[in-house]
Amino acid sequence: MISLKQLTKRFGSQIAVDSLSLEIPAGQIVGFLGPNGAGKSTTLKMLTGMIEPTGGSATICGFDLLTQAVEVKRNVGFVPESGAVFESLTGLEYLEMIAALYGIPQDAARIRIRQFLTFFDLSFETLTDKLLGAYSKGMRRKVVITAALLHNPSVVFFDEPLDGLDANAAVGFKALIQTLAREGKTIVYSSHILDVVERVCDRVIIIDKGKLLLDGKPDELVAAHNSGTLEHLFTQLTGGAELERRAEDFAKTFRS
Repeated sequence: MISLKQLTKRFGSQIAVDSLSLEIPAGQIVGFLGPNGAGKSTTLKMLTGMIEPTGGSATICGFDLLTQAVEVKRNVGFVPESGAVFESLTGLEYLEMIAALYGIPQDAARIRIRQFLTFFDLSFETLTDKLLGAYSKGMRRKVVITAALLHNPSVVFFDEPLDGLDANAAVGFKALIQTLAREGKTIVYSSHILDVVERVCDRVIIIDKGKLLLDGKPDELVAAHNSGTLEHLFTQLTGGAELERRAEDFAKTFRS
């Protein structure tokens, strides 16, 4: 479903993604991890057609990222970290606009929208009473997730999807992505909440400075490195242990 071959992105002299190669099959939930600046969001933006690669190649559902960009976008859903929306529209207007872009008839779109409202425990009036600019962060996140899934994509990319969701909505979301994977959809889940990744992902891919560091099943990787948890493994690989030491040293300044 997803194939990357030496995918590279440069911004001037800086290499954000450095010859990244990997493959992800259908029905798999993959945790895509890395510290800030590792190249995660840049990779997702390339795979969703938001920015062009500098080198290498990639295919989504068999379609070439560069030469078949429209076909790629038909098969992809994306929840960006920013949660950006058109703030001058109501939630319903925004979702109906997204449905129209994907060629979903209005009646069918309304049915799907109501299904998502039921899932998120929202009323239809919630989408019509006020503009998106007045929505809470959590409400906006629910609308963005709905927009990403409206056209029933085969591949879904999530960048920090739990940001802003309350505890109940977060539990529901985790159940949702597991259900989507069982139906054969490929889920790429980028997050810093590593305990959630460890529980819901079949596989984790860790990158740093744009390069692939580790790829495998969470429990097997943790056991192989004698790390105890995915979080400890992550800190070992990406220099987090040094940050913990510096935090301890910083805290001592208050005691003295």
